[in-house]
Amino acid sequence: MFLLKLIALPLFFGLSMLTTAQEVEPVNESAFQIDSVHSTAIFKAHHLGAGMFYGRFNDVTGTIQVDNGMPVFAVSIAIDSVDTNSTRLDGHLKSPDFFNAVEFPTMMFKSNSSTLIGGKTYEVIGEITMHGITKPLTVQMVKTGQVKNRRGEMIGYETEFNLARSDFGMLYGIEGGSLSDEIKVIVALEAVRK
Repeated sequence: MFLLKLIALPLFFGLSMLTTAQEVEPVNESAFQIDSVHSTAIFKAHHLGAGMFYGRFNDVTGTIQVDNGMPVFAVSIAIDSVDTNSTRLDGHLKSPDFFNAVEFPTMMFKSNSSTLIGGKTYEVIGEITMHGITKPLTVQMVKTGQVKNRRGEMIGYETEFNLARSDFGMLYGIEGGSLSDEIKVIVALEAVRK
């Protein structure tokens, strides 16, 4: 599936990273630039009451500001980067039936606060803007790592949450049951210190 592509790196490259990377303690204040190549947003929906339909967005950008160990997120996703492995389906998702990429080219999440709730898990409260509508969104964000290596200082976070398309005015297929209202979303972020 989509995730398999992310781990298809040459073995020697992975070994060299392992031997040079060092875990680092969280710093008091740092700004990190999200690496679009190694970050992704994946979604799935129930299709025709049968299978689970997956897609992803390939262009995920923004910043992660770490202040006194607490992360602050500003994430932007280009709607035109939607990828379902089907040109026809990608075109439909970009149309006014769904995301309407021409009128609303960007989806955004900006956090207002973060609270460490256990281990490496943070409760992150913010707002998501999609399809021209802004809604509050609270997610549990897991810190997946923070290291220094030959690329510099890097940090990673991941979250999973559900959204209702109807909350954002995307009603296509809901009434007839061809596509679920509820969408499962996974966002994985990797960022490099500026």
